[in-house]
Amino acid sequence: MSSADTDVLVVGAGPTGLLLAGDLAKAGVAVTLLERRDHESNLSRAFSLHARTLEQLDARGLADELLRIGTPTRALHPFGRLSIDFSRLRTRFPFILTIPQWQVERSLLRRTEEAGATILRGVRVTGLRQDPEGVDVDVRHPDGTTAVLRGRYMVGADGAGSTVRQSLGTPFPGKSAISSVMLADVLLDRAPDEIFNFSSNDQGFTFFAPFGDGWYRIIGWDRHRQLPDDAPVTLEDVRDITERTVGDDLGMHDARWLSRFHSDERQVPRYRQGRVFLAGDAAHIHSPAGGMGMNTGMQDAANLGWKLAAVLKGWAGDALLDSYHAERHPVGRMVLHVSHALLSAVTTGSALVRALRAALATVVHGLVVVEAQAARGISGIGIAYRAPSGSHPLAGRRIPDLRLSEKPARLYEALREGKFVLVGRDVAAVAAPWAERVVTAYPAAGLRPTVLVRPDGYAAWAAEDPDPEDVRRALTRWLGMVGRGGRDGRQAP
Repeated sequence: MSSADTDVLVVGAGPTGLLLAGDLAKAGVAVTLLERRDHESNLSRAFSLHARTLEQLDARGLADELLRIGTPTRALHPFGRLSIDFSRLRTRFPFILTIPQWQVERSLLRRTEEAGATILRGVRVTGLRQDPEGVDVDVRHPDGTTAVLRGRYMVGADGAGSTVRQSLGTPFPGKSAISSVMLADVLLDRAPDEIFNFSSNDQGFTFFAPFGDGWYRIIGWDRHRQLPDDAPVTLEDVRDITERTVGDDLGMHDARWLSRFHSDERQVPRYRQGRVFLAGDAAHIHSPAGGMGMNTGMQDAANLGWKLAAVLKGWAGDALLDSYHAERHPVGRMVLHVSHALLSAVTTGSALVRALRAALATVVHGLVVVEAQAARGISGIGIAYRAPSGSHPLAGRRIPDLRLSEKPARLYEALREGKFVLVGRDVAAVAAPWAERVVTAYPAAGLRPTVLVRPDGYAAWAAEDPDPEDVRRALTRWLGMVGRGGRDGRQAP
């Protein structure tokens, strides 16, 4: 493969890599996706989509089909009376959607293939080297032959044990969060009291989540029986911890998957090293508490994809790519802190701490502001990026799914073209020179400012009653100069 054959090499065909490769291919970028597995898997640890991720999938035309498969849950009750209520979120998706990761991957894979990405399976990355013009990647094919692939940029989305990260020599500081966690997918004779059933005591904890087709995912942790990851798990092991924490094994039977794992809390110092980027679990890993892992990785991809496309198409400068780390590293750090706090609360062995936790949950119950903040944080709805001083208050913030006066009827439908969306009155003529890079939309009602929405759904710029020259300056700043061809584009700060 010569340097002209691909613009971006993406390593890892999990949800993060698939979403990124699909975005790049849809934007007309030549992308090659490398996956060491030679077949798709129907077993996975992740099983939930949060509201912000569902919005990102809606902006790619995939959310509705996943809603038909998954099971929505509008609130969690992790500690007694404490409720994390998602139903009040201002979004089309005020819930957690329980759905196995492989179903998400299947939808993303179809989109990626339809967009024209090249997918190579059974290919292992063994090393890489980069220079000012691109990245050379050493790979081994299923038949044992080796080759060197070259791309202008490379993204490692190859999981917690990332070969890309290791090849870069990037440190992955952190610590072990929990070990000997058991996973089981089972059938039950009796359904738990709640859709998401969580129970913990001095013996350990058990968590139930339904897949919606009769199968349940069980996560169990036995405080008094800590075994290595490769120790076998039996259905009796899972029944035992369930009986000791829940008081009833609910008649579980016919386990189709049993596994044991440990979870670390780690984050790389930099998400970008030259022409190589890290995303998803390759960049940050944390405990499963809160179910934010798969979601955070997919949102990494949504942030990075449009920036790579803008630079490769020549209308943004390389400095735009630095904003990927600037925006996403703080989010990864926040997720580490939140998941750590949740995990610590449910694994404490102290009876006094558990009593204080229950008392605190009782006090907090009913405090709408506290519960709303928890829901916004875990769901991703509350994530915002720093904007330059003096910017409009909307700049850097997630823009909700605005109603539009013409088709497409919603903002997130307009985002499906993978372009910026300029929402405002009488802006079409001003934006016409940038028609290949931006879609214009007229708000149905209730929106006074004019807003330039990035392809990932965040406001790049906004202004109250701007004149045409204000709009033109904003478009030039974010979408580059037009009419002068090639690489005259200016990067967004």
